[in-house]
Amino acid sequence: MYSTLEVSPETIEQEQLYKEMGLTEAEFASIKTIMGRVPNYTETGLFSVMWSEHCSYKNSKPLLKKFPTSAPHVLQGPGEGAGIIDIGDDKAVVFKIESHNHPSAIEPYQGAATGVGGILRDVFSMGARPIALLNSLRFGELTSERVKYLFREVVHGIAGYGNCVGVPTIGGEVQFDSCYEGNPLVNAMCIGLIEQKDIQKGIATGIGNTVMYVGAPTGRDGIHGATFASEELSDASTSKRPSVQVGDPFMEKLLIEACLEITQCDALVGMQDMGAAGLTSSASEMASKSGTGIEMMMDNVPQREKDMTPYELMLSESQERMLLIVEKGREAEIEAIVEKYDLSACAIGEVIEEKVLRLCHHGETVAEVPVDALAEEAPVYVQESIVPEYYQDFQQRAPYQPAVEDTNNMVMQLLQQATIASKEWVYDQYDTMVGTNTVVTPGSDAAVLRIRDTEKAIAMTTDCNSRYIYLDPMMGGKIAVAEAARNIVCSGGKPLALTDCLNFGSPDVPENYWQMEKTVEGMSAACNKLTTPVISGNVSLYNGSNNQSIYPTPVVGMVGLIHHVDHITRQGFQQPGDAIYVIGDAESEFGGSELQKVLEGSYFGQPPAIDLETEQRRQEQVLTAIKEGIIQSAHDLAEGGLAVGLAECLIENELGCDVSLQGEATAELFSETQSRYIVSVHKDNTEHLEQCIPEARYIGNVMDHGYMNVTIGNQRKVSLATQAMKTAWKEAIPCLLKSKG
Repeated sequence: MYSTLEVSPETIEQEQLYKEMGLTEAEFASIKTIMGRVPNYTETGLFSVMWSEHCSYKNSKPLLKKFPTSAPHVLQGPGEGAGIIDIGDDKAVVFKIESHNHPSAIEPYQGAATGVGGILRDVFSMGARPIALLNSLRFGELTSERVKYLFREVVHGIAGYGNCVGVPTIGGEVQFDSCYEGNPLVNAMCIGLIEQKDIQKGIATGIGNTVMYVGAPTGRDGIHGATFASEELSDASTSKRPSVQVGDPFMEKLLIEACLEITQCDALVGMQDMGAAGLTSSASEMASKSGTGIEMMMDNVPQREKDMTPYELMLSESQERMLLIVEKGREAEIEAIVEKYDLSACAIGEVIEEKVLRLCHHGETVAEVPVDALAEEAPVYVQESIVPEYYQDFQQRAPYQPAVEDTNNMVMQLLQQATIASKEWVYDQYDTMVGTNTVVTPGSDAAVLRIRDTEKAIAMTTDCNSRYIYLDPMMGGKIAVAEAARNIVCSGGKPLALTDCLNFGSPDVPENYWQMEKTVEGMSAACNKLTTPVISGNVSLYNGSNNQSIYPTPVVGMVGLIHHVDHITRQGFQQPGDAIYVIGDAESEFGGSELQKVLEGSYFGQPPAIDLETEQRRQEQVLTAIKEGIIQSAHDLAEGGLAVGLAECLIENELGCDVSLQGEATAELFSETQSRYIVSVHKDNTEHLEQCIPEARYIGNVMDHGYMNVTIGNQRKVSLATQAMKTAWKEAIPCLLKSKG
């Protein structure tokens, strides 16, 4: 590699070195026009990271505009470090989800750990105290040693960072499918709580105000991390290990406390974390949003390694660093706060009237770039969109109609499928109780955290069935949002808003771009119908390996408000004698189902359909019944259908049930028809429930005999001991990890 000090602008252009940084010929030509000259090496680097997909969303901006982003309860939509919703009592919830997929594929422990660190900074940069972490993970099948290694190390990385930083990891999901074999997905979500008066923004206002650097010194880790995240993985990707940052959760904990104290100081003007593209993105974005510029002295940037160049200092993605704008003359107030936490703070520049990012090093100006060009003027591409042949084929096929002879055996098989099986091996490694506000821990439909000094709680979930989206992106996109909302409702909460992490393959492939278009349209339709706007999020493209894209996986992180802690509801049946109801009838819908995977080893045909009118009506009815104290437990029916849903309701408290159904056995037991719930009610409340939810159908009772008995027509189709189901369900993942692949 050339020394950045030796490479002339002419050499960059003639030898097309900009391509190594991820810029195209057309983009480089555009940069020359903006600059009125050929950029130098450092300037080219600034553009390359800011114009990467990861930072600029240049391939996804036209699609993101389709999302609803506002509502009366939205205090901050997309555009800041995280979104904010009003929960009353002058309090607000701050949350966001982001991906760390590519780093986790080649350095799984640090990739996952720094994903947690980065999302925490997005939230506390808004002035909020982080109160919960969630995650959404995707891996290949747990049959290869490579996938087992990735799975173990990602979980260890999340635990290693989250546990040490003192924020509980209280929820999430894990799905296993072969398409993620070479490219796992690691999406991290953080939720914070804030007094509305304390909300901060990443702005750089006030000409002459001081730019301050707070936190860990800068090293050479993570250089070009944003560019690395904007290209597809290949066999050569292991050479990109330097693009993976190294995290220090103990430093992060100190940084959280220091920054939250700083937000109480009126000397602070703006604050933003140094995430993707490091110092480049934080400085240029803060200035661009404010209509100002920033001049920085590179010699003053704290350095972990010797002889770092301006290029390296600006592009490094070293962790645990924040950029602050502070009122001129009041720097000592910030320094005094930071020193209490054994951290360093130093002035590295000032806000200027000229709308440029100017970098000085050893007394010379080494870069000068318009901030709007970096932050706002990346090219926007509307890619070619082609309907995939596989989709047309699936749409024309007759509906898949499986037949299951041994239903007892199939229930046991489904409970041992890695996607359905207990994730206790995962969340047992997480500290779920630190902070002592966790009410519902991982394993239920949604996690629940009480809000101190109020009667309220918040419910949180991450969801996405990527198989449905692969089969039909429009329908699957609707389902992803609806299922997340159902999980919130089943916990007693009103869904308020969501953050999304749009994980897709290369947008340069027309079939992939079509998947993106249709998925966003489906998600937007559901968001509008359910009044759950998108208030923050992340786009992660180029997910795939060796020319094979992942399934489209738009993970939905949703937050809902539980108005009174008495409304908190769990999925497990609570006591013998309670009546069991199913809300919604089963249809013969098996495309993309867990049953199809077990029987066929692949997914094809059409996924379940969803009617958003029905979805909205049932959500409102179930939530009303919960608030009126009618419902004892509630669980939405998802992977594996009614049989798996019943088993999950029994396992929690090791109860039994006697259930009678009518209809075709395979559909009744295993169909994944949408907008359905299992609820239990006290026997004195059955009439009240039927009045509240006319579609609720009584199917049996909770028993204390410890068996799941299901009769269809006049034939006993399932009779399994709850303890046997629980053992199989809990031991499936540990057994797969121990087996030799």
